[in-house]
Amino acid sequence: MLTPTMYTQGMQVRHRQRPEWGAGTVSRVEQLTRGTTRDQRLWIKFGAAGLKTLLASAADLEVVEGTGAAEHTFAAREIASEGGWLGQIAKKRPEQAMSELPPDATDPFLTPERRLKNLLGLFRFDGNTKLIDWAVAQSGLDDPLSRFTRIELEAFYKDWSRERDVALYRLVGDFKRRRAPYENLLADAPKAALQTLQRFERRG
Repeated sequence: MLTPTMYTQGMQVRHRQRPEWGAGTVSRVEQLTRGTTRDQRLWIKFGAAGLKTLLASAADLEVVEGTGAAEHTFAAREIASEGGWLGQIAKKRPEQAMSELPPDATDPFLTPERRLKNLLGLFRFDGNTKLIDWAVAQSGLDDPLSRFTRIELEAFYKDWSRERDVALYRLVGDFKRRRAPYENLLADAPKAALQTLQRFERRG
């Protein structure tokens, strides 16, 4: 049995659950075998987080190709459409790209359990101490302050966090309507996520 991707030294990757780390380069690979299962221990140097040691089977990595910007980010949209009329729209409406949730939190083709896990992961950002980390992950820009002011980023974050909170409430509501178990998925949920659900429940 193989890990989904076999990584090699020099490969460019991105951690889906920690996009604020930026793109990383695999600097060392150690092959592991446990019975019939093959795995890899990876040493990856991320642009914004330094050197990390990860197991390939446990880390949610994607291979970075082309520009390295995740397709849903503001930077990717500008790069993809900068030459035509779509580019002018992208430049006029950054608030749309900056307020959208990442696809792995909303994709209807993913299981509800996976979407819930990904949504809960978004609560690691808050509008104070981690605003720039959020902006890097959301925009795909190494330095979001080179494109936006802090006031703009705070406004974008407010819209984005509202989208995140509503998506969480609706998804949990869907679990309840289907009478599907979800409580165990909230066992390790960030405090902010639980507070969000309580706030919506109080509103009725």
